[in-house]
Amino acid sequence: MSEKFYITTPIYYPSDKLHIGHTYCTVATDTMARYKRMQGCEVMFLTGTDEHGQKIEDKAREAGVTPQQFVDNIVEGPKGVKDLWKLMNVSYDRFIRTTDDYHVAAIQKIFRQMYDKGDIYKGTYKGKYCTPCESFWTESQLVDGKCPDCGRPVVDAEEEAYFFKLSKYSDRIRDLLENTDFLQPRSRVNEMIHNFIDPGLEDLCVSRTSFQWGIPVDFDPGHVVYVWIDALSNYITALGFQNGRYDDYAKFWPADVHFVGKEIVRFHSIIWPAMLMSLDQPLPKHVYGHGWLLLDGGKMSKSKGNVVDPYLLAQRYSADALRFFLLRSFPFGSDGNFSNELLIQTINTDLANDLGNLVSRTTAMAEKYFAGTLPAGQRADEALDGELTALASGLRDKYEEAMERYQFQDALAAVFQVIGRANKYIDENAPWALAKDMDANGPRLARVLYNLLETIRISAVLLTPFIPDTCAKIFDQVGACEGCRTWDSAKVWGSLSAAVTVKKGENLFPRIDMEKELAELEEAEAAARKAALPAVEIEPAVEEPVDFDTFCKSDFRAVKVKACEAVKKSEKLLKFTLDDGTGTDRQILSGIHKFYEPEDLVGKTLVAIVNLPPRKMMGQVSSGMLLSAVHKEHGEEKLNLIMVDDAIPAGAKLC
Repeated sequence: MSEKFYITTPIYYPSDKLHIGHTYCTVATDTMARYKRMQGCEVMFLTGTDEHGQKIEDKAREAGVTPQQFVDNIVEGPKGVKDLWKLMNVSYDRFIRTTDDYHVAAIQKIFRQMYDKGDIYKGTYKGKYCTPCESFWTESQLVDGKCPDCGRPVVDAEEEAYFFKLSKYSDRIRDLLENTDFLQPRSRVNEMIHNFIDPGLEDLCVSRTSFQWGIPVDFDPGHVVYVWIDALSNYITALGFQNGRYDDYAKFWPADVHFVGKEIVRFHSIIWPAMLMSLDQPLPKHVYGHGWLLLDGGKMSKSKGNVVDPYLLAQRYSADALRFFLLRSFPFGSDGNFSNELLIQTINTDLANDLGNLVSRTTAMAEKYFAGTLPAGQRADEALDGELTALASGLRDKYEEAMERYQFQDALAAVFQVIGRANKYIDENAPWALAKDMDANGPRLARVLYNLLETIRISAVLLTPFIPDTCAKIFDQVGACEGCRTWDSAKVWGSLSAAVTVKKGENLFPRIDMEKELAELEEAEAAARKAALPAVEIEPAVEEPVDFDTFCKSDFRAVKVKACEAVKKSEKLLKFTLDDGTGTDRQILSGIHKFYEPEDLVGKTLVAIVNLPPRKMMGQVSSGMLLSAVHKEHGEEKLNLIMVDDAIPAGAKLC
């Protein structure tokens, strides 16, 4: 009976198209799943989408569609989640959506089971709430008054809610984290203990009444199940827990590993095991919290508008090139700085120069000197061959050790050490010189080329989980039969027939002109952003003279910035939530994102004209205008918002 292996990504929140960070996690998970299948395991690879919550409800309302229509478009629509995973060659076995009927029914049973056990009780929630993260926080958990996860402003929240007795499981969770290898890498453990366990676990809000887009609590109308019980339970409902859709729970649970971004480690390493303890179910074997991909030193964020489009990159360079870059360039447990320059450099150095050139040179020489088929009579030279054959023969063990630790970068480094040695081996043995006297040196030349082909074959077997399409082409070019493409064969030097026939193909990865490509890529990214902008009608600007009496009717007021965020799919607009002294928040949109980042403006006191008629921009209403001044600095246009002393109260009349 084959070994079972169950691996998952987090289920992604479809409030917008997915970005390169989501792709990073999913490609890593897919690579691990392919590796385990190659070893002969029966694999269950689960991914999906987390589709409920206030943020989805709000965005659907702004878009003028139902929440279900909104998530359907993001998940199933053109260039949506499923299209992206198809493009990236992601081999998931099951895709769950939390709007799936079987999941909805299972969550209601899970909620009821925890309630009947006494682990869920009704109360009133009062505290701070971050809408983008869908997370409640206490005052002590805030960082500079903002959400500790995303750094954005929080709002006061108070409503009737059900709570899960998370505090009841505090000691068991501490023991799990401190005394087992459940949470990896180990550096994440101290963070969880110090930030959440030591201060004392608080009971967790697990229902909401302030919005409707969620799974109803079937025994208490008006309540919907709050995001974490709904979302985290996907890992077991997708196997058939508490539903009749599937029957794989006994076979695959507990999960071997959940791959998650470090920002949601808390939910997976504290809340999720506590939920399973309440349900009297086994815990997953491991949770692995990987790092972030950073852009210009900061975390990519859809709300900041600083995300990288994986669809564009995969179409431009191939899915394999993008897959390879993500796992070659960044240690999986640490943060990594993404740049287009690094992507192109990696393609040129590793894929075009090292791997591609090795395959191209070797197959070309086999065709040139032996018409594509090596002679069986070959002459080895231990002094010249030994180092390469020893490295290639021992490669699988080094690779396996790294893969079992989820150190994809180390596994690839081991493979490319051998590839680099093979390229050096060509120069050392100078096949072109041997070919000058085929009668004397033909058997030696044949052995040199055989050693190169066999090294390429072993490397391609181990690269298959990372770049599957490319490796299939390599196998065809070097004449590797099906039996020479297996995990077992990667351990055996000499699996290729001595009289192997090769077939030179097209270059696997053409070299890219860095300067030219960066310019073209910038244009392509700008065009893609422009194409993604929705068609909206905006009143044309008109130059209309305003007399002095009309100008004097303008009501200039001091306004304090409570929150500020980028407007979706707009390169210019920022959306301000303002305190104008009336007790009701005022929303104003301003096209100043070129000059200001939203987080830099929170807390500032600005000047606004508050008696202008409301105006719709990018599907949102702006009620007023913020005053700014434009000037030129070294020939470049600059803009400065009019700011006043923060001591001036909100709503103070200024003119």
